[in-house]
Amino acid sequence: MLLLQIRYAAFLILFSFCLKADAEAPAPVTADMQWTMPAKDYASTRFSEETQINANNVNRMQVAWTFSTGVLHGHEAAPLVVNDTLYIVTPYPNILYALDLNEPGGPIKWAYKSHPQRASQGVACCDVVNRGAAFADGKVVFNTLDNQTIAVDANTGKEAWKIKLGDINLGETMTMAPLIVKDKVLVGNSGGEMGVRGWLTALDLKSGKIVWRAYSTGPDKDVLIGTDFKAPYDSDTGHDLGVSTWPADAWKVGGGTVWGWLSYDPELNLVYYGTSNPGAWNADQRPGDNKWACSIFARDPDTGYAKWAYQYSPHDFHDYDGVNENVLVDLSIDGKPRKTMLHPDRNGYMYLMDRTDGRIISAVPFTHTNSVEKIDLKTGRPVMAKDKETHQDQQVKDICPAAPGGKDWQPSAYSPRTQLLYVPHNNICMDMKGTEVGYIAGTPYVGAEVVIKAGPGGNRGAFTAWDPVTSKPAWSIKEKFPVWSGALVTAGDVAFYGTMDRWFKAVDAKTGKELWKFRTGSGVIGQPITYNASGKQYVAVLSGVGGWAGAGVAGELDTRIPFGGLGISGISADLPMATAAGGMLYVFALPEAAK
Repeated sequence: MLLLQIRYAAFLILFSFCLKADAEAPAPVTADMQWTMPAKDYASTRFSEETQINANNVNRMQVAWTFSTGVLHGHEAAPLVVNDTLYIVTPYPNILYALDLNEPGGPIKWAYKSHPQRASQGVACCDVVNRGAAFADGKVVFNTLDNQTIAVDANTGKEAWKIKLGDINLGETMTMAPLIVKDKVLVGNSGGEMGVRGWLTALDLKSGKIVWRAYSTGPDKDVLIGTDFKAPYDSDTGHDLGVSTWPADAWKVGGGTVWGWLSYDPELNLVYYGTSNPGAWNADQRPGDNKWACSIFARDPDTGYAKWAYQYSPHDFHDYDGVNENVLVDLSIDGKPRKTMLHPDRNGYMYLMDRTDGRIISAVPFTHTNSVEKIDLKTGRPVMAKDKETHQDQQVKDICPAAPGGKDWQPSAYSPRTQLLYVPHNNICMDMKGTEVGYIAGTPYVGAEVVIKAGPGGNRGAFTAWDPVTSKPAWSIKEKFPVWSGALVTAGDVAFYGTMDRWFKAVDAKTGKELWKFRTGSGVIGQPITYNASGKQYVAVLSGVGGWAGAGVAGELDTRIPFGGLGISGISADLPMATAAGGMLYVFALPEAAK
């Protein structure tokens, strides 16, 4: 009996030692610990399985290290983390930095300077921003303001290839983050306010050569609409609608640029993306639906041909671009599994759509809106409020949401744990009057006077957790300024976002309770990410106010002029008192004892 007791005691000691060793061992390296594209995954969830930082201990999170970019414009990019390196792309002059995660403080491994044309700054609509890079096949790929797509060796920083895709003399720029699907790099142009013609282009990942280009306006052969195209609604069905829904030749300067987010469903082999506003803003100068501006396309990435398309805002009256993110989620709707897609549009409506065919399941407002009465689910068309439609030489007051939308480019995050979409968005309205404008290449082609102001309640922004099944918010947090940063959510049930008055915040993903916040040097409009290095979880975000909403600081606008910066001066007069320009990467972690 004594011998058995001794053996049992030895077993307990050994077992407890093994448990302790397992607890102290670093977590195994997995793909989830990387961050290889701004949206984290093809579904654009911006969700991480990391749990080391969670709702119980995030209040102890502190700065681990920082890095100054040396640039004082809007930092909208998401960092990338691949193996032992963190990559960031700055706003103009679009420097790509590689920071070493093996060394304390993230020293520079190398820096690639792209040297974009200085003149490109003069045709950028809404600050000289860049929304990030993408990694695949040993390459980091990014765009420059002067329309170059560049691939760089991820290890050495040596240029692999470079190609120029647009012309700044026509007003074209590039600010979007690429999406790499299989062997193709997908990129689009900016410049809807300059009367450019929008496109999405596929490049060969190995060589950089153009594989295909799909325009947003023009005949079907240019838009890449073929015989297998099937529109979800009758108003989107017909031949050469990209021409016939415009006045003669207006489609050639019709906008519809592709500067937002792309998602990809590998099972369906479809890429989803939206197009921007039509040119000009003055709707009376372009009678018709103006296809395919303010629309979403579902395309075959191999050929570029569209399987279906849907127009959110036919004959756009309010600059309601359709470029916002499309988050791909599989949900149970009415007891049946559905391949769905969530799209918070600039018109203030949250669209839940079937991503196989483009049919709308539900569409309800996620913020205050009075410009659209409802979305007709039978026709797919918005029912517009007639008294809020804009016309030439007529000022219309209190249009909600304003031109930057109920939500602009700032991307949402989705948690499969809570089944909620975390939406950073705006609460802003506007007064707008259409004005006659002529097209001159490389100059603004807007035709509107706009004054933007706070929406009901006075708060100009909010961070909302949206339940897509019930079509209503689970909770919402009001913010003083538009919430112009991206969102991040983790399996630790923490949601992260930043504010323009310099706060970076962590909230409980289930309840919205504020758990932690840190005051950065400049307003936060970047996209937070999280990663794991040597068994330790980190959270990273770029600080640096700017973009359209922050143009009053980054662009040094005279905020006494209410319609400056396409109307943004009206809501940013007090922003220079809340933040200064900056450019800093912040990396946060738990102290060792708090893990």
